[in-house]
Amino acid sequence: MTAAPVRTVTQAAVADLAEVPATSRWVRSGGIRLHVLDYGGAGAPLVMIPGITSPAITMDFVARELTDIVHPFVVDVRGRGFSDSGPSYALGDYADDTVAVIEGLDLTRPVLLGHSMGARIAAVTAARGTPLRASVLVDPPLSGPQRGPYPTTVEAFLGQIAQAHRGTSADEVARSWPRWPRREQELRARWLGTCDVDAIVATHRGFETEDFFDTWPDVPAPTVLIHGADSPVVPADSIAELTRRNPRASLLAVPGAGHMVFWDEPGLARTALRQVLERLVGTDEL
Repeated sequence: MTAAPVRTVTQAAVADLAEVPATSRWVRSGGIRLHVLDYGGAGAPLVMIPGITSPAITMDFVARELTDIVHPFVVDVRGRGFSDSGPSYALGDYADDTVAVIEGLDLTRPVLLGHSMGARIAAVTAARGTPLRASVLVDPPLSGPQRGPYPTTVEAFLGQIAQAHRGTSADEVARSWPRWPRREQELRARWLGTCDVDAIVATHRGFETEDFFDTWPDVPAPTVLIHGADSPVVPADSIAELTRRNPRASLLAVPGAGHMVFWDEPGLARTALRQVLERLVGTDEL
């Protein structure tokens, strides 16, 4: 059996941090050290949890545009970026880490935002009763038992990580993600090698063995689910069930976007998110 490739952080990847207007913060979750990018800002704290193969820096282009209304913190989820790998990668582990970030950074009732895998993590964290102002779930995988497979295979993810360890380029990334802004293709090329293969395999397995709808009804208000209007991960025929199973939630579609909502339609998606956050942090009930 071939050993899984060791996680790598290249000099070029580290140099990317010089262009990011954020400070590195560190917290512990049990024995795991977690890295967080702190963007500053005078508003309510916003904890951002990226997707399955997305280190924190890949959400820089979203976080940096929000500091006038919130104080963003973007997490390197365990097994990605600068955070430690973990002995396990269950949703409960990820939710424990999220609570550790909130408590370790002394954040009072943050807004919790997650994309894809991060949206599932945010849902579980919120459903536990973690003190939050609100949650924003962006295109959570609705795959699961009796619901069909996740649209991207684990083999596809592992192939992309193998390219990263070989030495990939933005041009090669663009073959898989042709709609993305060039800078985001470049960041993925340099940072994908920081992802732990075991983390990707375990999380992908969870996409197909854990049902989002087991958690969704217990996610408290206020919560907003943002999805790509053309996303195969949140298909159109699931919208009625999402509304029925959690009538407290608001749903918002981003026209023209697939699953990678912010990357597919950066302008529309960031505008929609700003409007959502302005409403959530400004409402009297919070």
